[in-house]
Amino acid sequence: MLTHKELETRLPHRDAMLLLGEADVEERDGVKVAVGLTKIRGDEWFLQGHFPGNPVVPGVIQCEILAQSCCMLIECDSGTPYFTGMKNVKWRHPVRPGDEFATECSIVRKVGSFYQAKGIGRVNGEVCVEAEFTFALVKAEE
Repeated sequence: MLTHKELETRLPHRDAMLLLGEADVEERDGVKVAVGLTKIRGDEWFLQGHFPGNPVVPGVIQCEILAQSCCMLIECDSGTPYFTGMKNVKWRHPVRPGDEFATECSIVRKVGSFYQAKGIGRVNGEVCVEAEFTFALVKAEE
């Protein structure tokens, strides 16, 4: 697994938006799967006010962690990955401080610079979020 610091060589995200703790790519039945792990400490910026006395990782942050994991499957140096859509997103269980949020993502389809992917996030094997999402690699404007 690549560490948080090593991920900076693969992903365009930086603190405070590099949310993925560590990640790697595995091959399962001939399909590449990005796996990631993020330890929720409790002092993250997105927990401030969400919710006092009952901190829960926002669903949009869970989806961002899934997407960052998925970026392990592409070459981000040819562009910046931008979300273009999400569908069939389901949250099943809250993610809280102290949890280790484990992700698995795969690319379902690629057309040009557009990607269709799917992902799942778990804590202790229990599904917390699952989603289908699309993104595009966009070249920086000069």
